[in-house]
Amino acid sequence: MPFYHRLGKIPHKRHVQFRKNGNGSLYAEELVGTQGFAGTSALVYHLYPPTIVKEKGKPYSVEPKIAIAKNLSALSFKGFALPAMDNYIDSRTPLFVNNDLHIGLAAPRESMTDYFFKNADADEVIFVHQGGGLLKTMYGEVPFEYGDYLVIPRGTIYQFEFETADNRLLIIESFSPVRTPRRYRNEVGQLLEHSPFCERDFKVPQDLLTYDERGDFPIFIKKQGLIYPYIYGTHPFDVVGWDGFHFPYAISIFDFEPITGRVHMPPPIHQQFEGDGFVVCSFVPRLYDYHPDAIPAPYHHSNIDSDEILYYVDGDFMSRNNIEKGQLTLHPGGIPHGPHPGAIERSIGKKATEEMAVMIDPFRPVMITEAAMELEVEDYYKSWAAEGALF
Repeated sequence: MPFYHRLGKIPHKRHVQFRKNGNGSLYAEELVGTQGFAGTSALVYHLYPPTIVKEKGKPYSVEPKIAIAKNLSALSFKGFALPAMDNYIDSRTPLFVNNDLHIGLAAPRESMTDYFFKNADADEVIFVHQGGGLLKTMYGEVPFEYGDYLVIPRGTIYQFEFETADNRLLIIESFSPVRTPRRYRNEVGQLLEHSPFCERDFKVPQDLLTYDERGDFPIFIKKQGLIYPYIYGTHPFDVVGWDGFHFPYAISIFDFEPITGRVHMPPPIHQQFEGDGFVVCSFVPRLYDYHPDAIPAPYHHSNIDSDEILYYVDGDFMSRNNIEKGQLTLHPGGIPHGPHPGAIERSIGKKATEEMAVMIDPFRPVMITEAAMELEVEDYYKSWAAEGALF
C-alpha cells in the first residue's frame, strides 16, 4: 500500500506498554507484515493475544487439478457459466495457474456469517463484477460495489457480507506483494501527476469495530494448496487500534482515468497493478485515437514473452466478435493474435468506446485447470478464419 493509515487508539511509541482502562492489563501487540521485516507492515493492538487456538481440524486440498500443463492455443471460457454456490470458500475456482499467481472465479450466494477466511500464501486482488457489500477485517470495514478491485494483503483474516445472492468475482492470488506500477510513483511512494489514479481514489478501512467476544471462531486458512480449519477462542476482530502501510483497500475501475493519444496506445498505458511475474490492466470507457488516419482497433501483436488473459466486464468490444459479459480469452505467448475479422475496418471513424475489461498478463506460461475446461468455448482458435477472412 503506498501510504500510511491508522484507526482506533494506539500508544505514542511502538513496542511500549499499552494498558487497558479498568484492570490495567496490557493490550496484545502484533506486527503483521510481509517479506520478513523488510516489506510493508502494520502494528495492531488486540484485546487478547491472537494466538489462542482451541482446536484445529484436518486440512483438505483445494489444489487446482490441471487439465493442460502446456498450451499453445488461443482459448476462451464463459465465466458466467460457473455454477453459483452458497459457501464463499467452496465457490473459489482456480482457472489458470503458475508459480507467480492463480487466476480464478467465484460466485458465492451467501455472506460469511459464521466463519472467516485467511490466505496465508498470497495477496488477493478481487474484482467485483456483480454484487456489493462489506469486506470485514480486523483493520476495519471496506464497502465495495460493482467495478471495485479489493486488494487484500496475505495473512488478512476477512469476511464478506454480501448485499444480494447474485455475486460474481474475479480473483487473482499473487505470491508476491501486489503493488501500484513503479513508473507512477516517486521515491517515497506517492503517486505522480501522470498516474491514471491517485490516493484520493482508494477506499481505505473505516468503522473499526472492536469485538470483545470469546467462544468458538472458525477460521479457514489457505496454505500451499490446503485449507486448514482452525477454531480460535477469541473473535479475530478484537482490535482497538492499528497503524501502518499493510491493510486492505478498494479502488474502482471507474476511477481509472484512461491515457489516450493521436494513434493507438500500447497496453501498458492501461496498467493498474503489478506483482512479480505479472501485471493487471484496466480497460475503461475512453476516447479513441484522434489522428485523422488513426485505426482505433489494436494492431496484431505477438506476445512472445507473456500470456494474455482478458476478462470482459461490460460494453461492446470492437476488437472481438460474439463476446459476452464474464467471458475470458487466453492468448498464449508464442503466437500472434489481434482483432477478429472485420474489426479493424469497423473501428475506423469511431470516436469513443464504452468497453470495460480486466487484463492480466502473466510473464510465465499458465497451466489450465479442469474447472476452466468445463467453461471452454469450443474452437475459439478458429474464430479468425470466420466469414470475411481471406479464405
